[in-house]
Amino acid sequence: MALTAQEIARRSADAMWARDDASKWLGASLDAVGPGTATMSMTVEKHHTNGHDICHGGFIFTLADSAFAFACNSYNQIVVAQHNVITFVAPGRLGDRLEATAREVARFGRSGLYDVRVTDQSGRLIAEFRGASRAIEGRHFDEDAA
Repeated sequence: MALTAQEIARRSADAMWARDDASKWLGASLDAVGPGTATMSMTVEKHHTNGHDICHGGFIFTLADSAFAFACNSYNQIVVAQHNVITFVAPGRLGDRLEATAREVARFGRSGLYDVRVTDQSGRLIAEFRGASRAIEGRHFDEDAA
């Protein structure tokens, strides 16, 4: 029996999450995943703040990058980042719950483009991220054994 696209996305995410020590260390949670999409969130804690007493941009980038990774790896193909860029719009503050929602813009050949929108608990835009992906050799799990 063939797996649905949603089942493939979930199993790919489960395989990745089992090894994703960086996202776990960040305090992120994987809230949703689907074909070409993923949503992750984290609460800004004291150790995430910088010298301006706001969330360090590197942590916001990491949250967005992780959501991007789960979205582009949702087809049971190993995919890595080729390059990405982020634009910070507003600061994340201590106690904010940041949510990164990734969506596929396009897949072509071995490449893909994904946009990630980072917002706070009120829906205020914190950052916009665009990631370019590249599929490499390998699978997250054996679909024939599923």
